[in-house]
Amino acid sequence: MKSLSRWLTRLLLALFVLGIAYLCWLLGWVAYWGQFNPENTRFMEIRLAELRVKQPNAALKKQWMPYERISPHLKRALIASEDAKFVHHEGFDWEGIQRAMEKNEKKGKLVAGGSTISQQLAKNLFLTPARSLLRKGEEAIITLMIESLWSKRRIFEVYLNVIEWGNGVFGAEAAARHYYGIGAAQISAEQAAYLAAMVPSPRFYDRNRSAPGLARKAAVILGRMPSAQLP
Repeated sequence: MKSLSRWLTRLLLALFVLGIAYLCWLLGWVAYWGQFNPENTRFMEIRLAELRVKQPNAALKKQWMPYERISPHLKRALIASEDAKFVHHEGFDWEGIQRAMEKNEKKGKLVAGGSTISQQLAKNLFLTPARSLLRKGEEAIITLMIESLWSKRRIFEVYLNVIEWGNGVFGAEAAARHYYGIGAAQISAEQAAYLAAMVPSPRFYDRNRSAPGLARKAAVILGRMPSAQLP
């Protein structure tokens, strides 16, 4: 029994050390990306690998664009659509999470997530699309790191440049060129509302740009945009 107890103690200690090392690794990257722009994200790596299964020479569409060179219409549309309390919360919108839980319970399936822009960014930078309690725990920890070390403007700038907007399309500049043939700075209010409406299911809407409900979602977002607060 003593031998077993020693091995269990050593195992727990090893797991603890590995956990601390992983947290330090995450914190290091969060601190680094607070000053330097990410070249790739975990989501980008996953999508590129998927594309290269069918097309070995496939490449992602992405181009970093500074915050001030992205249309304010798109910024307002994303906040209106994804996270109306973005400039006020500290990473989590507890009321939004509660509403999402109630909606999912009513529908009997997962139809709403309640994730903030900060949470979405944490997931895109480091995690996979898979859903589990462990992944949500990791997402929460990374969200706290991002909110602690970055300004709201930096969080939103990185988010605008790395979120998925279609099959192999990442970031505002690539999305603007992919869907409208213009730069991110030139996006109109109506175009911004459509792009924001695509965010929850970007690859689906890339294939189905006239999907039922997309125009209706865009119209709702357009109506909310004037009240959106930007960092």
